Amino acid sequence: MEKNELKKLIDTAAGRIPADLCIKNARIVNVFDRSIFDGDIYISGSYIAGFGGNDFPPAKEVFDAGGSYIAPGLIDSHVHIESSHLCPAEFSRLVVPHGTTTVFADPHEICNVCGLDGLDYMLKASENIALKVFLHFPSCVPATPFENSGAVLGAEEIASRIENPRIPALGEFMNYVGVCNADDEVLDKIITAKKAGKVFEGHSPSLFGSGLDAYVAAGALSDHECTTKEEAVERLKRGMYVVLREGTACNNIKGLLPAVTENTFHLCLFCTDDRQPSSIVNEGHIDNNIRIAVKNGLNPLTAITIATLNAANCYGLRDRGAVAPGRFADLILFDDLNDFKVRKVWACGKLVSDEEKYLAKDIIVEPEKVSGKMNVKNFSRERLALKLKSDRVRVIKIIPHEIVTEMTEAKVSRDKDGCWQRNSDDIIKIAVVERHKGTGNVGLGLIQGFGLKDGAIAMSIAHDSHNIIVIGDSDFDMEAAVNCLIEMGGGMAIAKNGKILSSFQHEIAGIMCSKSAFEVAEKIREMKEIARKELSVSNDIAVFMTLCFMALPVIPSLKITDKGLFDVTQFKHVSVEIE
Repeated sequence: MEKNELKKLIDTAAGRIPADLCIKNARIVNVFDRSIFDGDIYISGSYIAGFGGNDFPPAKEVFDAGGSYIAPGLIDSHVHIESSHLCPAEFSRLVVPHGTTTVFADPHEICNVCGLDGLDYMLKASENIALKVFLHFPSCVPATPFENSGAVLGAEEIASRIENPRIPALGEFMNYVGVCNADDEVLDKIITAKKAGKVFEGHSPSLFGSGLDAYVAAGALSDHECTTKEEAVERLKRGMYVVLREGTACNNIKGLLPAVTENTFHLCLFCTDDRQPSSIVNEGHIDNNIRIAVKNGLNPLTAITIATLNAANCYGLRDRGAVAPGRFADLILFDDLNDFKVRKVWACGKLVSDEEKYLAKDIIVEPEKVSGKMNVKNFSRERLALKLKSDRVRVIKIIPHEIVTEMTEAKVSRDKDGCWQRNSDDIIKIAVVERHKGTGNVGLGLIQGFGLKDGAIAMSIAHDSHNIIVIGDSDFDMEAAVNCLIEMGGGMAIAKNGKILSSFQHEIAGIMCSKSAFEVAEKIREMKEIARKELSVSNDIAVFMTLCFMALPVIPSLKITDKGLFDVTQFKHVSVEIE
């Protein structure tokens, strides 16, 4: 804030000059003590000046709230913008009408493909938009040493950007094993951030006891990977922020609410993590988290506090998260505490959404250094043949509505050459094709739970290294889907009988596009319908969101990389067959 802006704010608060905007007749949600009071809100430029007085001069502009509630803008404490398939400007268009005015985004998806060019693109592309975007510097690029990604970001790269005020922390430290083992490379990253006064986000599914102590001792601030009350309680006991996640594939709020009490709520946050456009269009964003929490028994004012003040406090931001003097005039208007539906949104004192109509004029930045990222070598149908020494195999088993998987064993059929062939069960083939360094790697495995028949689905969106991931019961169809992605530079494809039924190009790093949010939502909806009707994919599976997480080798228990099947519990590659 400049001196002249501060003087104007003080003079407005004191009633010496007119406010730029007065929102009158509001029922104001006070997140400091979780109460409601009636009053007016006086705004100077981008900031709240105060609540006025009897002899204050008339404001330049007046809006009558008519007794509706006014609360702070909502904050998503952990999100990957890339998972929306959208560039930052279109993401803003999608989430701001739902009341989200600030996000803490980890751009490790695009950084795994493009390195620092990806981070720089996200910083630039999120500058001139209504949504306020903070970016956490990705801590794990690549996520593990057991796969190939498009870049490596170490302590030196962190030091080159970590002083940026829009980078408040290191992103989720998925390599919790490295943290707990005090690996030199990991410690270098953490120390580099600490020297700059920055913290790091946690990511420690199923970690308990002394391992969790070590992780917290290293400086882990939060954890969005809790799925049970027990996990949440152990983290709250150690002073960690527990982040209640409601994404597209991960729905954890209901399971974690029992851990949210009068004594612990101040250490609880909301996030979406990975949420597809159709989920946001149909169900909402952080407003959806609030509705779910309230429906399941949480006090509405507590839910709003979790979605606002708590997130601001977590990252030491005293300029937002509350309706109070000196805070950004990021405000939402709604009529019902229980049926929480946002009608109007102000960002920095400007009306940016009115009855779900987005009013901001955002600037879309050209993806100059982050397009055309496709370097696949020596791929052919023959590379997809899964030759087995035994008919007893390890299988990735999907858990509906989760990204964690189970490792199960099964007996499968083999052809005369000893290669896997589908029988009548629900087991199909899964493969990861390396696309960054031209290694020619193709990792092969088997997966259960999709229900897919007679076709293949491929994506260049595969957390976190974003190689090409493909599932199918026919090498012919899997080859067609992969080749489609190679030809168009990345995206999504569905194949059947050797033909492409549907495809969707993602020109930004193979994981995002510049199309409108609603166009993207509709296209993905159409592709989901095709997957269900033509390939019989189960209705219980968020097909694309689930598939893209099957390549993430830091989420238990069995996943796949371009180097093969990976046992997360042992943190090593394992063979498909059980000899």
